[in-house]
Amino acid sequence: MSEKNKIVVEAQPQFIKEQSSPEQNRYVFAYTITITNVGELAAKLLTRQWLITDSNGKVQEVRGDGVVGKQPVLKPGNIFRYTSGAIIETPVGIMQGHYIFISEQDERFTAIIPKFTLSIPRVLH
Repeated sequence: MSEKNKIVVEAQPQFIKEQSSPEQNRYVFAYTITITNVGELAAKLLTRQWLITDSNGKVQEVRGDGVVGKQPVLKPGNIFRYTSGAIIETPVGIMQGHYIFISEQDERFTAIIPKFTLSIPRVLH
């Protein structure tokens, strides 16, 4: 990825105890994503792809247009933040993925969503 097209993605996961039901193997997590355009050109988020893997190795793939119903355009220095959620069958899992952007010069490029852990409190040390 060139310096003109550069997006940084950070994730902040959180366990949602009130919506989870461990006896039914249902663990609900929210995650807040912060997308920062540190490049030199404006860019529009077109699509997303997530891989959500629980500790049993079960993988859910999520693909779609935009995020939370939006396809934000980020000018250089702009930040877009949103919160979404995931449900897995184990107390621990991982999420990772990528976004496809298109720059104001009509160049498509990928922004990696670094792998992050979904974990109920006090499971991992």
